[in-house]
Amino acid sequence: MLKQLSIYAENKKGALQTMTNALYEAGINIWGSVTNDGAEYGINRMVVSDPDKAKEVLTEKGYLCRFVDVLAVEIEDKPGALNTLLTALLDSNVNVDYTYLSFNRDSSTPVMILHTADPEEVEICLRAKGFKMV
Repeated sequence: MLKQLSIYAENKKGALQTMTNALYEAGINIWGSVTNDGAEYGINRMVVSDPDKAKEVLTEKGYLCRFVDVLAVEIEDKPGALNTLLTALLDSNVNVDYTYLSFNRDSSTPVMILHTADPEEVEICLRAKGFKMV
């Protein structure tokens, strides 16, 4: 299980660049991210190399940040791989709130980051079905 950083930011020009620059200056690598916008505020969800330091740096810049547990599941780099994962989750009656893509830096294998209501239980379920967790 990974610690995802959720950053709430005003939906204005340059907000994302300000966040990424602060992380860059702190030497933090972004391993995966997704941004969802709203009328006035957006949420940037990211998995980073040093989540605690990232939260500290971004909080100092005035961003509201919180941690969320997410799962990281390796999948094959071939057509249907995501469908196989989602079918296994559906067969286990698991609802997926959101996903985004990353990759394993050591093996170059795609990694799906996903959020569910009960990540600990879902991780056990996926391991039992033969999926490799990161």
